[in-house]
Amino acid sequence: MLVCVALCSPQEALASKPATASKNNKTSPRAPAKAPPRAKSPTRPKAQTRPAAAAAATQPEELSDLATWCKTIVPRLSGMPLNQCLSSGLAPGEGRSVRGVPLWLRDVPPPEGTASLRVFVLGGIHGDELTSVNLVFDWLERAGKSQDSVIHWRMVPLGNPDGLLRRPSSRTNNRGVDLNRNFPTDDWSRDAHTYWAKRTGKDPRRYPGATAMSEPETRWLQGQIEQFKPHLIVAIHAPYGLLDFDGPAPPPNRLGSLYLDQIGIYPGSLGNYGGTMERVPVITVELKNARQVSRTEIQAIWRDLLKWIDLRLLPSFAAQVAPATPAAPTAPAVPALLLHSGGLDSL
Repeated sequence: MLVCVALCSPQEALASKPATASKNNKTSPRAPAKAPPRAKSPTRPKAQTRPAAAAAATQPEELSDLATWCKTIVPRLSGMPLNQCLSSGLAPGEGRSVRGVPLWLRDVPPPEGTASLRVFVLGGIHGDELTSVNLVFDWLERAGKSQDSVIHWRMVPLGNPDGLLRRPSSRTNNRGVDLNRNFPTDDWSRDAHTYWAKRTGKDPRRYPGATAMSEPETRWLQGQIEQFKPHLIVAIHAPYGLLDFDGPAPPPNRLGSLYLDQIGIYPGSLGNYGGTMERVPVITVELKNARQVSRTEIQAIWRDLLKWIDLRLLPSFAAQVAPATPAAPTAPAVPALLLHSGGLDSL
């Protein structure tokens, strides 16, 4: 069983207005008529034809060193001390971003014995949701000090380093792809581009990519999930202040000051891939602010998450691994009302 926590964005009607056509410049009567403009690619938003925003001056190969990586990303975050990154115990994974920046992670296994539950925590899949990165660094510190003998954590604080290091930081990666619309969901080929065009007005911030799994960051994250086989996924987003949940386990009604508001799924999202397709619980944590979050709120969300795991998730998981009954239960269908509901669209 996989659980994922993710964060959402505002109502699509507000967040993704269709682009208005630009007015043609008038030509001089003496000048020959200009050739009609070349047709735009139907699979790529207009913003992708422009030069990428300037990234940090540090070269990607230098970011394989933890000290250099920390000194590069910490100034982009809000209120996080450099030492918290330097002492995080992170290691560069095999994955690289489009620009070649390593994707860092850390495993925190139980101090003794075998874990009963594996939890995958992901921050910064949208590079402009800065507090999602802060939260994972804080949880890394808490997990490292914990004496919990049940949970094996795998944490990735920054799934989209190129987006974070742009100036200004961007939701998308360096090729202009929304990584949280690029996972290989069953409905991707049929719905991803139609949804992007019709429901978001081809919003460049939500471009799903030319194909599912087209981006190296997505391929690495999906590989981590396949290899780690988490029982729960927690995805951190900002700034709309709620919880979303996908998957078979009973959802938490509240974590910290955030309340459950199940808003539906989107083609290529992690919640869709993990919760609906792989039947792994995914919690999406949508923080209230993308620039700053208090340690009190981070602690409250952590405390309530552990309580929910102990009281609801572990008993549910234990029931599933108990001796099988003659007929295995069928996975509950996702309510049709939730599919592509077009509510908040930041997962």
